[in-house]
Amino acid sequence: MKIISIITESTNRFFETIGGLMNFSIRFFAEVFRSPYEIEEIKKHMDELGVKTLLIVSITGFIIGLVLGMQTQPVLARFGAELFLPGTIALSVIRELGPVITALIFAGRVASGIGAELGSMRVTEQIDAMVVSAVDPFRFLVVTRVLATTLMLPLLTIYVDFIAIIGGFVAVNITQNMTFPYYISLILDVLTFTDFIQGIPKTFVFGFVIGIVGSYLGFNATKGTEGVGRASTTSVVISSILIILIDMVIVRLTLMIFPE
Repeated sequence: MKIISIITESTNRFFETIGGLMNFSIRFFAEVFRSPYEIEEIKKHMDELGVKTLLIVSITGFIIGLVLGMQTQPVLARFGAELFLPGTIALSVIRELGPVITALIFAGRVASGIGAELGSMRVTEQIDAMVVSAVDPFRFLVVTRVLATTLMLPLLTIYVDFIAIIGGFVAVNITQNMTFPYYISLILDVLTFTDFIQGIPKTFVFGFVIGIVGSYLGFNATKGTEGVGRASTTSVVISSILIILIDMVIVRLTLMIFPE
């Protein structure tokens, strides 16, 4: 019975969070088009949340391409189809692995950071002080961060796709003597514009989810430092779950719109 009550409580809390996120998102869209626009604040957050993530996504992207190439090569070799290896790597990375894994890494670093930062400001009453000072904390703290994550994640994904393709080239050269121009030509023979449409645009949605989840949980944090820690960790969990669920829905929709 205790396990059932824990599961029930966790489920209720999850759906309460989803409901709160929906209301929070509606408020965001109501505020985002109103002037004045905090352009400098958005640029600052894009640097803090995006540029400083380059190192970890670079390493991850390279390893994705390298491992994917090493794992796929023996399978294709069984059928004498090793020339399809570059195209297979590129399609896998651009359509699915690049966007999703980059989003999950971004969520791990950024959603937790936003949740902790805004949570600290909430429990130390800095947000209340902004209200007293006639500064709209939602516009200044939330809108700027959500816009920064929404705009930055697609750029990071494109970068990771490129790095992963480089990692795939290294994997190919372990077993085959292939020049880089020939490797790229094999990729270009396979890729179409539809492949990019299925991979890149959904990262705008992932970036929005990461920003709005971290901001919501941090903005509404309670119970002092304990609440800050909960906001930080819960931001990663919920944003990661939503990324996977949303990706599943988007993949299905894009396959219906762009049938193979």
